[in-house]
Amino acid sequence: MLIYHFGSKQGLLAAVVGEVERRQREVVAEYHRDADISPIDLARRLWKQVADPAMWPQERLFFELYAQALRQRDHTGDFLNQVLEPWFELLTEIHRASGQPLAAARTQARLGVAVVRGLLLDLLATGDRRAVDRAMALFLDWYGEHLERGR
Repeated sequence: MLIYHFGSKQGLLAAVVGEVERRQREVVAEYHRDADISPIDLARRLWKQVADPAMWPQERLFFELYAQALRQRDHTGDFLNQVLEPWFELLTEIHRASGQPLAAARTQARLGVAVVRGLLLDLLATGDRRAVDRAMALFLDWYGEHLERGR
């Protein structure tokens, strides 16, 4: 049945990662529905969620599949688009709602995804939670100032 539905074990793993990503986007969208939460506070909540050690096994699998997709392995199909574009769309919408023009919002969405994933990869590679959390805090402080100036 698994091969019928997913094509392979790797296809099943890609589907699992896709579902985890979808659920994380749902959480972010739910945070966004709270009119009192700023994009920076939303990012802090997301970071707390993804940096939780309980998520690390799933995130290691995510990065493994990401690397396989970059190498264009057959079982990854449209994986990169599925784990990038929906985040870009959601975060662009969030930045637009905070008053950013479309082009800037799209760029800010891309930057946010890149920084979160880059620092998450650093965290998984080094295990240095304190240093990575400091780097995220520094980025969010800078980012918050940038967003305020852009309004």
